[in-house]
Amino acid sequence: MAFSKKLLSNGEYVVLSVRSHGKALIWPVVVFVVVVGAVITALMLKPHNSALALAAAVVAVPVLVLWSLFPFLRWISSTYTVTNRRLITRHGVLTRTGRDIPLFRINDVAYEMGLIDRLLGCGTLIISDATEKAGVVLPDIPNVEQVQLQISDLLFTNDDGNDGDGSRVPGEPPRDNR
Repeated sequence: MAFSKKLLSNGEYVVLSVRSHGKALIWPVVVFVVVVGAVITALMLKPHNSALALAAAVVAVPVLVLWSLFPFLRWISSTYTVTNRRLITRHGVLTRTGRDIPLFRINDVAYEMGLIDRLLGCGTLIISDATEKAGVVLPDIPNVEQVQLQISDLLFTNDDGNDGDGSRVPGEPPRDNR
């Protein structure tokens, strides 16, 4: 579920749009394979036992829905978008929630990468902003170092004197970028 272009204002364009790394789906896929394998094995051992088939379905369906389908839907419906003016987070399956942070409110962009994250090429992006709410933590971002660099470039090289580009508080004088 990509970010809709109709939600962008005039002059705003998408610089980067990502979702969490596919590593978030490792356990849901493992659960799916194990449960389906167990059901097939049980049905092959007792092929004409309808009580066993019913019991397998009663156990397998809720397990698959809770531990495979819901995590997949959460993953597919969560997006992180950076435009030339703001950081946009959207997530949720039944209830959509989101947060928009103007770029001029962002104070710090950091990332963390554990050993597994480094092997898989992802990490956690930590955005600190100048609002009452705590900053935003975006887990499992692919190529997190490049994403952090792109956001930093937007923050510190985008101030062209235009109040509408999100690089500074409207009405504030431009920075001296020498």
